[in-house]
Amino acid sequence: MRDGETIRRSSEIAKSCADEGNRVVVVVSAISGVTDGILEALDNAEKGRDERAEKFAEELRLKHLKACRDAVRDPRLREEISDRLCEEVDELGKLLSVVAYLKEVTPRVRDYALSFGERLSTRIFWGALVDQGLKAEYLRGWEAGILTNDNFGNARPLTSLTNQEVRRRLTPLLDRGVIPVVTGFIAATPDGVITTLGRGGSDYTAAIIGAALRVDEVIFWKDVDGVMTADPKLVAEARPIPRMSYEEVMELAYFGAKVIHPLALEAAAREGIPVRVKNFYNPSAGGTLIAGETEGDTVKALTMIRDAAIILASGVGIVEAPTANVRLLDLLSRIGARVIMVSQASSQANISVAIPRSDLDKAIKAIRREFAADEVRIDCEEGVCVIAVIGLGMRGRPGVAAKIFNAVAAEGVNIRMIAQGSSELNISFAVREEDGVKALKAIHRAFKLNT
Repeated sequence: MRDGETIRRSSEIAKSCADEGNRVVVVVSAISGVTDGILEALDNAEKGRDERAEKFAEELRLKHLKACRDAVRDPRLREEISDRLCEEVDELGKLLSVVAYLKEVTPRVRDYALSFGERLSTRIFWGALVDQGLKAEYLRGWEAGILTNDNFGNARPLTSLTNQEVRRRLTPLLDRGVIPVVTGFIAATPDGVITTLGRGGSDYTAAIIGAALRVDEVIFWKDVDGVMTADPKLVAEARPIPRMSYEEVMELAYFGAKVIHPLALEAAAREGIPVRVKNFYNPSAGGTLIAGETEGDTVKALTMIRDAAIILASGVGIVEAPTANVRLLDLLSRIGARVIMVSQASSQANISVAIPRSDLDKAIKAIRREFAADEVRIDCEEGVCVIAVIGLGMRGRPGVAAKIFNAVAAEGVNIRMIAQGSSELNISFAVREEDGVKALKAIHRAFKLNT
């Protein structure tokens, strides 16, 4: 959602779907930039810069009032929604004032503040549907039945309770021909404390509701024609993939592709709900259908994680202690360092771990605290990127790895590290950052992903 015009256009897409005789639930994300703006306002308020927080609240009010004018045409309905928007912004403004006074932002307060992005945009979307003569009901995530634990910032649904509550609250509305319009990203604990589902949580909200209602299909509306064979910003010949499996797309998401929240796919896959990715700007395009196991190309898609680093741990501590590798990976998990890939020599004399460059310094410090200097030697290499080659058709098929590495070698690119997942649908490797795009394009050509 970029502005009021895109909200109006999105509501027209929802209307056309309902006009075809479908029972529709709409999940809405915040207007572009609002979530980051709220985080920045919280940071300013915590540092005592209350004038900046106040300025943000006023800008937020004006942004959403303009969006409402662009999305809703009936003057009386627009006035009603505008009043509610102002009430929501006033509530957020009071919260920012309290934060500025206390100079503290707890995870619980942060989630409460972040909830306003979706609450504002969803109310406008509701109005745009009603403005077109549809029966619709505005619901915050918990009002739609999504109940979570209290892991603020990254809450997880209480699945059995959520499924029960979503069905209880939404099914009667759908039976009456009412479109539930639900805030994405936000939920609450059973005690009513607001939580958020993490970045990309609106996708997750849609999948949770879809799984609970056992819908025919969940559609994610994005700004691309579907899941692409590669990032079109890096590989101009990239094309949309007509069909993929849940596993393939989850692998893509893990390795940096930002099309769908991986937990959203898990929720859909658990109930066998097909997921489709379509382009908001090109709704007639078929998009990508994501379902169970699919046949087709050996390699389906490529992705790349930039700005990574490799840690190489070796020495007597690795060879003689069978649990040393487990200790190392557990340590990285405890300090919040994301492990992108792992590779170990068959002799077990060393282990290589690729992590984001931003986690390197804290990882090195933690490893040196955990292991004695004469026990484990630590080397690191910065300025690398990780490329993942993904496809269900690679399972049990000989020659795929050779084709990948021959294509890369033909471009004069040196591979720094290699790993393959036990699922056999992913081969990943690290190269120097400056060689990443060259390697990506070479593999794309080698497997004819542009045809």
